Amino acid sequence: MTEPMIAVRAATRRYDEGPPALDDVTLTVVPGEAVAILGPSGSGKSTLLNLVAGLDRPDSGTVTVNGVRVDSLGETASAGYRRRTLGMIFQFFNLLDDLTVTENVVLPAQLAGMPRREARRRAGELLETLGIDRHTGAYPGRLSGGERQRVAVARALMNRPPLLLADEPTGALDTASGEDVIGLLADLNADGQTIVVVTHDVRLARACTTRTVELVDGRVVSDVRAEPVR
Repeated sequence: MTEPMIAVRAATRRYDEGPPALDDVTLTVVPGEAVAILGPSGSGKSTLLNLVAGLDRPDSGTVTVNGVRVDSLGETASAGYRRRTLGMIFQFFNLLDDLTVTENVVLPAQLAGMPRREARRRAGELLETLGIDRHTGAYPGRLSGGERQRVAVARALMNRPPLLLADEPTGALDTASGEDVIGLLADLNADGQTIVVVTHDVRLARACTTRTVELVDGRVVSDVRAEPVR
């Protein structure tokens, strides 16, 4: 039986005396799945993503990713876990404006200790595959939103992570650029990449994933598998 890529077990997270941000959530994602976490603002989507990323810890329950008990890691080990295991795509790109496209993309590899020549070769391959190799020496501020998100995707894939996390990846894009990113995520999953997309956009979820998990008030209210509309 395939070991899960993500195994969240009875995870609860509170930030104050009010209702929990995440309430007894159990979720399993197997390698090769593309899963959308849906829900309105305040539903617990970002909290769940932060637990999986090792940026936060549950008050109770466990979080295991790729065989690692993420909730038990210290700060240094958690940073190493993210370098080895995760690629992360954000709504507002999180690129460094004073670095070129290539320099942004190779940054995770440098942090992981990859030799410079190998890192630049890998970055060149990714940028060519994503159709933005003509911008290797440009700075992010000179690119369109869709181009910047493609640079962010290249950066996320730099260390060949087993798990790709995308937080509202089309939220800051126009419709055409959003469609491009949706197609890119769908293609990555078709090639075997495990992806978890956090979004409030049902159309995005249906277009690039085959499973949707809906959160309301910190609890899972539905978990549905369906063929994507591509």
